[in-house]
Amino acid sequence: MIRFLMLVSLIALSACSGEGDPSRVVGELTSDRVELVAESNEPIIEILVAEGARVAAGDLLVRQDNRRADARLAEAEGALRQAEARLAELVRGPRQELIDAARANFEGATRELAFRKADYERTLAVAERDLASPGDLDSARAALDNAIATRDLRRAELEERLAGTTVEELEQAEAAVDQAAARRDSAGIDVERHDIRAPVDGVADTRLFEVGERPNPGQPVMVLLAGVQPHARVYVPERLRALVRPGSSATLFIDGMDTSIRGRVRWVATETAFTPYFALTERDRGRLSYIAKIDIAEDRERLPDGVPLEAVFSTGASMP
Repeated sequence: MIRFLMLVSLIALSACSGEGDPSRVVGELTSDRVELVAESNEPIIEILVAEGARVAAGDLLVRQDNRRADARLAEAEGALRQAEARLAELVRGPRQELIDAARANFEGATRELAFRKADYERTLAVAERDLASPGDLDSARAALDNAIATRDLRRAELEERLAGTTVEELEQAEAAVDQAAARRDSAGIDVERHDIRAPVDGVADTRLFEVGERPNPGQPVMVLLAGVQPHARVYVPERLRALVRPGSSATLFIDGMDTSIRGRVRWVATETAFTPYFALTERDRGRLSYIAKIDIAEDRERLPDGVPLEAVFSTGASMP
């Protein structure tokens, strides 16, 4: 009984000394949470990491069925090849065979015009002797006009072949190639994003879907705890705010650990927040405090998230 009373007295004295330390604050270990979202509603076909596993940036975590995206990519690549072939054709210019065909068409139209002109002149001479009807003369005239139009058309086609590709045609073909390349790149990105990878080093904390399920676009499928180590999230009372700055050193006392850990203040909020319930005593309820983040400045095994801690700031100096 005497030993029990002595133990209670020691605990009370320790608590009093902790409350009396003006630079001691409370908080917990926590990590930045990164939600990995799906960009399509295709079914999940593979989950490659277990909850709690360490991951490195770039590691493949979740795979979705990408067959539909692969088909769109193949279609975009085909359109790009088609546009590139058209551009190459315009750069090379008309083939000699096409030029020869256009020249032959023009020569044929010229001979047809000569024939129709002679036929019209014969019909006109016969009509002047009243040996041909007006209808025959009209038909001969119409055939002559049609031959003239055909000759002019074939001449324009031959001149177009001889002139080659215009600057405007080349610019349109180049723009079509650029457009097709952009669509191909976009389709390639869609294929890649069916594979969900870790953006940062960390721990796979929670997976929100199982194999076979279909997440909606934009819906989280896994949550990562980012970073090699969690940081200490503490609540700085107003009396210490002016003395705690980014870069200030701190000593962390984590529940369940016999030794303290060195830390460095990463960030201190500029706006006050209500102190959480677990950081309050009867005397402190209702007071405002500032949230601060303290990075662990020691190379050690990753500590678990959610563990309560106390931090003591060295307000007189910063860590080197």
